[in-house]
Amino acid sequence: MKALEEYVTAIPDFPEKGIIFRDITTILQDKDGLKLAIDGMAEKLEGVDYDLIAGPESRGFIFGTPLAYRVDKGFVMIRKKGKLPRETISEEYELEYGKATIEVHKDAIKPGQKVVLVDDLIATGGSAAASIKLIERLGGKVVKVLFVIELKGLKGRDKLKGYDVESLIAYEGN
Repeated sequence: MKALEEYVTAIPDFPEKGIIFRDITTILQDKDGLKLAIDGMAEKLEGVDYDLIAGPESRGFIFGTPLAYRVDKGFVMIRKKGKLPRETISEEYELEYGKATIEVHKDAIKPGQKVVLVDDLIATGGSAAASIKLIERLGGKVVKVLFVIELKGLKGRDKLKGYDVESLIAYEGN
């Protein structure tokens, strides 16, 4: 079986010149790549005490839900504003060119529950930091933040100081 890194496709100059886009769709479309990603994340959770897995829309859902199934935990969806049907709390964060708002159901996490946050990629760390704020506002405790890919050059970990952050693959650039 190949290493997980071999399932990531690098697309040069996308979405703009000088950027190397790390495409995770090639992990997902291959059963071995998907298995490596989910099993690798499950291994990173061995020995961690937690109650739930949470993930932001949409790729956090893609990796978080099968991981939750694999480790026998519930999954909490963190969605874009206006997509959840019940009462929510929201958090705004900065994008490269503007702002975005994410939400979570007000009853999704109980005070004291220990939560693992999962997403496909950490770049600048904005969406992860906003997701953590939502979890903590509900009284949850983030015990681990887990990514498939980390773009170290964008320094996203700086926004997550004080949290246990891990990734399966790390690229030095951006």
